[in-house]
Amino acid sequence: MNSRILVKSILALASILVVALISAQTVDFPRTEFGHPDLQGTYTFRTLTPLNRPEELKDFEVLTAEQAREWEAFENRRQNRDLIIDSVGGAGYPPGVISYNNFWYERGVQTVADRRTSLIYDPPNGRQPVRNAAGRERGAAFEQAVFETAGPEGRSADDRCLVGFNAGPPMIPAEYNNNMQLIQTENTIVIVNEMVHTARIIRLDSEHHTKQLKWEGDSVAHWENDTLVVHTQHYYHDYNYAGMSDQAQVTERFRRIDADTLDYDFTVEDSLTWDQTWSGKFPLRRTADPLYEYACHEGNYGLVGILAGYRRFESMGLNSDGSPDPNSN
Repeated sequence: MNSRILVKSILALASILVVALISAQTVDFPRTEFGHPDLQGTYTFRTLTPLNRPEELKDFEVLTAEQAREWEAFENRRQNRDLIIDSVGGAGYPPGVISYNNFWYERGVQTVADRRTSLIYDPPNGRQPVRNAAGRERGAAFEQAVFETAGPEGRSADDRCLVGFNAGPPMIPAEYNNNMQLIQTENTIVIVNEMVHTARIIRLDSEHHTKQLKWEGDSVAHWENDTLVVHTQHYYHDYNYAGMSDQAQVTERFRRIDADTLDYDFTVEDSLTWDQTWSGKFPLRRTADPLYEYACHEGNYGLVGILAGYRRFESMGLNSDGSPDPNSN
């Protein structure tokens, strides 16, 4: 008799705990009318933490709070465009366009919350793997095409306003326009990136039913418990901002951490560039700010100016970097 009473008490207690857990999940993780976790909202992914671990932090996977404050102060000053003398270097020192003042940047001023020194967590050294022979050969061909600037197709896809260089997939924080909106319907996910106003329409499907090549690749998605898993392949281009080939496959995972934060985790697999996969992650933080139109191609005189400048160099017997061309007539 006592055993039966004990068993009934345990079952009753378990039922209470289960109900409480379900109730807590309902409060913490709201769902859409279709039963999926509601991930919708407008988010920012700006951060001072770089994709690759800096050389000066190679021995530090995670910083202490004090170290993070010191590094943030150092890096914010180093990247402040208003403090840089033009004669010191060009667009690559530090990353960004030298002629923009600091007002136009929104790279973020703090590290990610866990104070990791890189967004990449695999490989453990926090850096993209070294490119293999195929990746190096393709990269050299791309750089040569940009160097020669024979026509619009010789410039990069972001120069031509075809893709946003931080929109992905995978999304990677950059100097500005690090904002995105996630929208859900019963059978579709839409990710709208502020950079170049890219709208990626993702089918809830387990298979790619099309081989139509797209600038951002073809994306399908499914749910693994409360995590949205997006798989992308069939890229149109053979070289993008992250260095991937048109054979790359990217897996992204979106998971709600709290009411205002999503965890974004991605893995890149591309045997034509790297002999191993690499993965990164960072938070998507809800923002009250709207997405603004990024009319990159509206009146885009930049590309015309680039091509005209190089044609002028040719007429002067110069290479595209301004050095004398010994083969010029």
